Amino acid sequence: MPPEHATVKPAPNLPQQPAGGSARGRGAAGPGRRGRVPKRRPPLAIVLIAVAVSLLGLLPLGYVVVTAALTGWTELSGLVFRPRVGELLVNTIGLVVVTVPICAVVGVLAAWLVERTTIPGARVFAVLLAAPLAVPAFVNSYGWVSAIPSLNGLWSGVLIASLSYFPLVYLPCAAALRRLDFTVEEAAASLGTGPWRVFFRVVLPQLRLPLLGGSLLVGLHLLAEYGAFAMIRFDTFTTAIVDQYRSTFNGPAATALAGVLVLCCLFLLVGESAGRGRARYARIGSGVARAARRRPLGALTPLGWAFLAGVFVLSIGVPFWSVLRWIVAGGAAAWADGVVVSALAQTVLYGAIGAAVTCGLAFPIAFLAIRFPSRMARALESINYVTSSLPGIVTALALVTVSIRLVQPLYQTAVLVIVAYLLMFLPRALVNLRAGLAQVPPGLEEAARSLGRPPAAAFLGVTARFIAPSALAGAALVFLGIVNELTATLLLAPNGTRTLAIQFWSQVNDINYAGAAPYALLMIALSLPVTYLLFAKSRLVSAP
Repeated sequence: MPPEHATVKPAPNLPQQPAGGSARGRGAAGPGRRGRVPKRRPPLAIVLIAVAVSLLGLLPLGYVVVTAALTGWTELSGLVFRPRVGELLVNTIGLVVVTVPICAVVGVLAAWLVERTTIPGARVFAVLLAAPLAVPAFVNSYGWVSAIPSLNGLWSGVLIASLSYFPLVYLPCAAALRRLDFTVEEAAASLGTGPWRVFFRVVLPQLRLPLLGGSLLVGLHLLAEYGAFAMIRFDTFTTAIVDQYRSTFNGPAATALAGVLVLCCLFLLVGESAGRGRARYARIGSGVARAARRRPLGALTPLGWAFLAGVFVLSIGVPFWSVLRWIVAGGAAAWADGVVVSALAQTVLYGAIGAAVTCGLAFPIAFLAIRFPSRMARALESINYVTSSLPGIVTALALVTVSIRLVQPLYQTAVLVIVAYLLMFLPRALVNLRAGLAQVPPGLEEAARSLGRPPAAAFLGVTARFIAPSALAGAALVFLGIVNELTATLLLAPNGTRTLAIQFWSQVNDINYAGAAPYALLMIALSLPVTYLLFAKSRLVSAP
């Protein structure tokens, strides 16, 4: 055979090394190692901060458990099993059982009218119905008591709470309605199903998750609210705990009530989880979901418009009218004492510092949850969700007790107030940071490092820029919570602290409604931009 022919002879066996052959011995990737990348470990500093924050989050629950154990069963049972606790339990359960369904009905109906019908002014109502979130519940109660001084008892509490908290159901349900695939409803209608049956059998089941989630938030707010119900002389566990603490500083009695309140919160959490189950409503298939076609209401249009206008007037019109009426009655003197400016400055300062600290300490937990998912990361995240669901009064009592017994120099300091805000509002920042981090491909930061940039510079230049909008949204929500927070601030704030909420409550307690009006107006003014940001973000995320 000529030599040139030998050069073209195929040699198929050369690259086919037997398993365990010399190729693997030289370090080539074998079948069992192909594509295997060494498992990355999270930075130690990130882990330590996340663990420390989550352990701090266990403080309120630990406080209730330890204090109950130290009190002893005999004394504790005497404090729990008494007529007064039974009365508070009936009031609290009755408030939740009546108010939550009303908020659910109003929220779902308002969302459907705004998103799925041709009702006049739907776009305007979409914004206006989110506005009640900018009015603290105790300011809403102040407005109604100013208009009708005889308000008191359960049904007055139901009225005020329903008008204050229905947007917690309306917003997620409106967002879900914008995401639903209209094709499913058309298919049901083509089979002869009427409009009402389509709504109850097709649309409403797909709203189960936002409906249950919003209802859970309403229930937790009802358990935590103090000012709104104290103003109408309606006793709940939270009002009783605050009164007990401020009048006698009776630790065991307040702790016993706090323990029952914690059990109520856990019951709501378990109930929502059981109701939610494993339900998921996602469209699977080619193409994109069709936008919903708005339905004409016909003869029912005036009724639907009257419903939306009535909800807005009752939830926003009444408190605004009362505030403005007292502003006029108080005149310039209500603004001239210098305290208003000081209270505004302290509120903004507490809100800004609390929002910055909360977002900064929420980041390590969000980072572990997204970049290094594990059982530990899920546990650290869950601890903070459970802690934030507890009423602020329980968190405040825990911090008061721990600071007095273990770190007394922190008692009645601004540091303790910021810690309370961190425990109460951390999930507001965590949810937004998680969403922002999930949208940042890790490969971008790795590419920046491969170009010679240090890790810190790569993070700041790539990841931080991408998550900045989500971080700002989370900080805005934390700021909103701090501006409207009352109970924890009342118990923890240093002497001389004058936030808008504290000054408002002080004036109301002195029956000086004209003096309280400027503080109410400023709280609303600070909350309105953040509420609009929340509404705009819900529409942006949910746009089809």
